[in-house]
This record gives sequence, structure tokens and C-alpha cells, in this order.
Amino acid sequence: MAKAERDFIVEKVKEVLAAPSCCAELKEAARNYLDALDTDKEKEAGKFLVAELEEDVQDIDSVLGFFSSDAGRGYFGAEKAAEMAELAKKVKAEGGKTCFCPACAAGQAILDKKEALL
Repeated sequence: MAKAERDFIVEKVKEVLAAPSCCAELKEAARNYLDALDTDKEKEAGKFLVAELEEDVQDIDSVLGFFSSDAGRGYFGAEKAAEMAELAKKVKAEGGKTCFCPACAAGQAILDKKEALL
């Protein structure tokens, strides 16, 4: 993979790790990928990272549904959930296809380049 592409992916993996919205399984996959850089395990770790991202990056309709649900209101509180639902509607109206949280945004950027990791 080209250096610029690799640097981009590594930066996005670091963003995923730093995101408060990143789940434990994705954090583990991201850490494993960074630890495997420049080793014979890099390709395997890249495939695992892609698989975890494909499972975890949420589509915009799913997050919109969650923010609009009783579960979303219970988790965030009614006011914050309504605010997040409005933001999700705006993202969708502007053509966004995935969740806008930092973990999903960086994760989708990695998925857009996943062929370099496979």
C-alpha cells in the first residue's frame, strides 16, 4: 500500500481509538492493528479490523431510529436524544449514509479504503 494511504489509515485508526463512542471490541481490533504494523501479522490484523468495522459502523437510519426510540431517550435523556435525532436527520438529508459519531466517521473512512487492508 502507498505510504500516503497507509498514513491516512493509521491516522483514522488512531481517531477510532480516541473516540469516546468506540466500543471495546473495536478498540481491541484497532490496537491490534497498530501493534501489528510492520510485522507479519499486519495483513491478518487489517482483515480483523475491517470485519469489526463492518459490524460496528452504523448506518444513518439505524442511529436515527435509536435516537428516536425509548431506548435512545433512556440512554441520552429526552432532550439530548431529540437533539441527536435532529442531527441525524440533517446528516441524512445532506446525503450522509453512516453515523456521525467520531468512531463511525473515522471507521467509515477506513472502510472506504479497506481494499488496502485486505
